[in-house]
Amino acid sequence: MEAYTSFAEVYDTFMDNVPYEEWAEYLAELLQEYDIEDGLVLDLGCGTGSLTEILATKGYDMIGADGSAEMLEIAMEKKAQSGHDILYLLQDMREFELYGTVRAVVSVCDCVNYITDEKELEQVFRLVNNYLDPEGIFIFDFNTEYKYKEILGEQTIAEDREDCSFIWDNYYYEDESMNEYELTLFIKEQDSNLYRKYQEMHYQKAYTLDAMRELVEWSGLEFVTAYDAYTRKAPTETSERICVVAREHGKGVPN
Repeated sequence: MEAYTSFAEVYDTFMDNVPYEEWAEYLAELLQEYDIEDGLVLDLGCGTGSLTEILATKGYDMIGADGSAEMLEIAMEKKAQSGHDILYLLQDMREFELYGTVRAVVSVCDCVNYITDEKELEQVFRLVNNYLDPEGIFIFDFNTEYKYKEILGEQTIAEDREDCSFIWDNYYYEDESMNEYELTLFIKEQDSNLYRKYQEMHYQKAYTLDAMRELVEWSGLEFVTAYDAYTRKAPTETSERICVVAREHGKGVPN
């Protein structure tokens, strides 16, 4: 099955341990350091719009792009409740198109790890560079090889909630630097005591920081810095997630 179809329905339930508020504050502080306090910001791989909504409350004009119609349907429900003027686009991040440039692009929750071909990830970065304002900022995070190999690989994670539960089997293939997620979901049927079973396969590629830096630079972007996410500390060999800051390059600064 295509990833994030059935899972979209219960995604927010199982992701309630993700500190979106803290991440949004961190991103906003970083953006402000580069004099981006307002204006258009793209949330690339926005999912159900949790981070998009919080950044909107911080004064940014948000655009959210995601390849899952099911995830965006939930994001649209949040938009209806909040009243935020967010533009959501159903687009594959490898081929996304905007109506013009934006001041910044953010991409969190290891979205880039889902791009398992280096050439395709380089193309994502090229598109980001193309749609950024001159000297615009791109901030993204990615899961490290250490996390896949030492934390997730060959592990089974399970959770049982009131209306849904999941079994998440992880397999890390070191030769291919690839992590395979086998996700089994049990979701309670509406107005019933019955649970329906769903299965999805997810794949993520492990990238080193050196490889990520090369792809950023090959795309035309300027690599600025990297942090052990979500801190201001330098990445280490045991960093599980890394945040990268890159900057638009090639358009020139207007007079």
